Amino acid sequence: MTSNHAFSAPARGLLVAGAFALVVTVLQSAASILAPILLAVFVAIVTTPMLRWMRGRGVPKWGALMAITFVLLDVGSLLALVTTGAVEGFRDRLPTYQERFMTFSHQFGGWLEGVGASGSREAIPDLLDPNKVVHGVRLFLSNASGIFAMGFLVLLATIFILLEAPTIPAKLRAAFHLTEEGDARLKRLLDTVNRYMQIKTLTSLGTAACAWLLLRFFGIDFAILWAVLAFFLNFVPVVGNIVMMIPPVLLALIQIDPWTALLVAIGYLVINTVIGNVLEPRIMGKGLGVSTLAIFISLLFWGWLFGTVGMFLAVPLTAAVVIALDANPHTRPLAILLGPEI
Repeated sequence: MTSNHAFSAPARGLLVAGAFALVVTVLQSAASILAPILLAVFVAIVTTPMLRWMRGRGVPKWGALMAITFVLLDVGSLLALVTTGAVEGFRDRLPTYQERFMTFSHQFGGWLEGVGASGSREAIPDLLDPNKVVHGVRLFLSNASGIFAMGFLVLLATIFILLEAPTIPAKLRAAFHLTEEGDARLKRLLDTVNRYMQIKTLTSLGTAACAWLLLRFFGIDFAILWAVLAFFLNFVPVVGNIVMMIPPVLLALIQIDPWTALLVAIGYLVINTVIGNVLEPRIMGKGLGVSTLAIFISLLFWGWLFGTVGMFLAVPLTAAVVIALDANPHTRPLAILLGPEI
């Protein structure tokens, strides 16, 4: 004689929490492998429409893949040359900037002490230590070969994913016995991520171009470097638009004067407001169905789990999780909590 006792709600909660903790532990242990694969998956999602477009016009599969590979290699090589050249030039100018910064911090600290903030002369250099900047630049240049190797790995993974792209939906349907509803949900996920990544890439290019024009207008050194930084940080939600303006504003403060730094900061705020809060929502439409609070929490979570790659992909990864949670009645309340306002 057997008895079948259903799990109570607290017991189910403990089981789910334990399973979640186990999955997160495994993912974090394999982050060095999963991060480039995830990046390759999203690059493949963005380039799949290009592959379909060329295939639809009679281009053979190998020819379309070669064209996409050439474009990705060309863009990556140009970006690497521009970035490393600008960073090396910035490293050579760092002693001059460091001297100017120490002079400025001494003057500004003296002014603060004059208005009652004692100890400001010593506190400001400690707060903004130029030696940390020097160390960061040297670390980037010393790890440049590793970054390029990871980029090449992402490129190879993207090519192999594109090779399998036409057969992946059929394989998923056969492997998981997807119903029409499940197939439609998978298509909605791919379309949503694809649309987000394409629009975000275009708006990031616009942000980078506007930042480059702004910095060139004011004569700020290494404008192309800060434009590339703006392009990548525009993918990081919530904090990316703030972080991208800190280096050029500080450089304008040291290189020229405080008024120029203030104008540069205002220019960045205008660019991010117009592109990020006006143009992008209009083009994006309803967005990805993720609340602002969920996006901020996901930024912390995916960044902790996968590092920099997780921060870049926080929004589409969270959108995928929300759609997956919505597929099951037991997890649908979590999808509603992570979703937009009702």
